[in-house]
Amino acid sequence: MTSTCNRRGSYDLQPCAEYPDQPVALKPTIYKFKIALTDLNRNYYDTLNLTIAQHPSETLERMMVRMLAFCINAQESLAFTKGLSTAEEPDLWAHTPDGRIALWIDAGEPAPDRIKKAVRIAETVKVYSFNAKSTVWWLQEQAKFNPLAAAIFQFQWPDIQALAKLVQRTMDISVTITGESAYVAAESGECEVNWITLQVS
Repeated sequence: MTSTCNRRGSYDLQPCAEYPDQPVALKPTIYKFKIALTDLNRNYYDTLNLTIAQHPSETLERMMVRMLAFCINAQESLAFTKGLSTAEEPDLWAHTPDGRIALWIDAGEPAPDRIKKAVRIAETVKVYSFNAKSTVWWLQEQAKFNPLAAAIFQFQWPDIQALAKLVQRTMDISVTITGESAYVAAESGECEVNWITLQVS
């Protein structure tokens, strides 16, 4: 039997065609994005060609948060990790030329202990919270995050839901970032995603 354990400790399994009684790991769904990026906050302009693997247990909303976090922090060394299938790694990271972790980015509502470890090994740590439980999570955990040198941001959940509705397997989109908002335009529609800063590092 083969299986893949995700960060939640559950396994993603499906029956094997050759051996119906033997489950095997589900495969990720691949999405490809060509992004015309305009970041007015940093005067950063680029064309990004991103291939994103959606983990079997990952929602489209979470995947698009990863995509948006990439755009907001775009730089030469930034890369996606294996995501939910590797609990020891963030969702995105960037390394220095000598191999140190320059930037650690988590999407979701991580435990304070996880971020406490991250700030020990990474120069910069950022968290992008986004779902319906985000506000409750922050109210419960804020005191534990306050001593940590990590920047915490909260995307507006309805905006992320609207963004997910635009998703296609292959997309040409434009992302324009200004202030605490990103305007996303695609063939399937457009939306504006807003966020607030919960904590600065």
